[in-house]
Amino acid sequence: MAPASEPYTLAVDCGGSGIKASVLDAAGTLRAPAVRVATPYPLPPQRLADTIVAIAAGLPPAQRATVGVPGMIRHGVVVATPHYVTRSGPRSAVLPELLAAWTDCDVEALLTDRLGVPTLVLNDAEVHGAGVVSGTGLELVLTLGTGLGSALFDGGRLAPHLEMSHAPVRRGTTYDEYVGQPERARLGDALWSRRVRKVVEGFRPVFRWDRLYLGGGNARRITATTLDRLGDDVVVVPNQAGIVGGVRAWDLTGRHR
Repeated sequence: MAPASEPYTLAVDCGGSGIKASVLDAAGTLRAPAVRVATPYPLPPQRLADTIVAIAAGLPPAQRATVGVPGMIRHGVVVATPHYVTRSGPRSAVLPELLAAWTDCDVEALLTDRLGVPTLVLNDAEVHGAGVVSGTGLELVLTLGTGLGSALFDGGRLAPHLEMSHAPVRRGTTYDEYVGQPERARLGDALWSRRVRKVVEGFRPVFRWDRLYLGGGNARRITATTLDRLGDDVVVVPNQAGIVGGVRAWDLTGRHR
């Protein structure tokens, strides 16, 4: 077991289609292969906790946990989450009872209690960003998966979360809908990549970043032609960062154990 001064971290990346987890040492090295299970639906908070606890039981012991959850998370409390309030996952019907269960749910307190270790809960893109940012200048992270995730860092410090994915981009279509997985599957990688470029170029004058990181499960599907046109200040990063960021997230948010 790791000494108290260098805790092992259970890192959990909760997505719309899958939940991935592993345990990392203080250097961010995986101490066990990452485990992935399909996201179960319907998914009230207690069932998410049950799923995470079950995954953790098969991994090495950890002294703290970092959990990334989709949606607007403030101080570990869910303001809104897009997928877990639905009957059977993304783009299915929203169930009023799930909407009520998730709204204002202190998921950080819930998981701290269920896991029995200090737990940090952030937006999943923020945890992803913690695994890739350099800590210099203004760095924006966009994750391309079920929808569009985002996180902003200034000098390595995490800025307040903004749900840019819910803003309209074209004729009432949100960014989530515009570049999310259903549209990638419908359009194919080439046309979808052009949409990604349009999003990036639309955000460029808004943020004027020093570096933009494109991550998430679909980032690898961006075509080489599109990547060449995005510029040297745009970098594609591995999806594994959603787990690796579990260690650095504690420092970048000013949280310590």
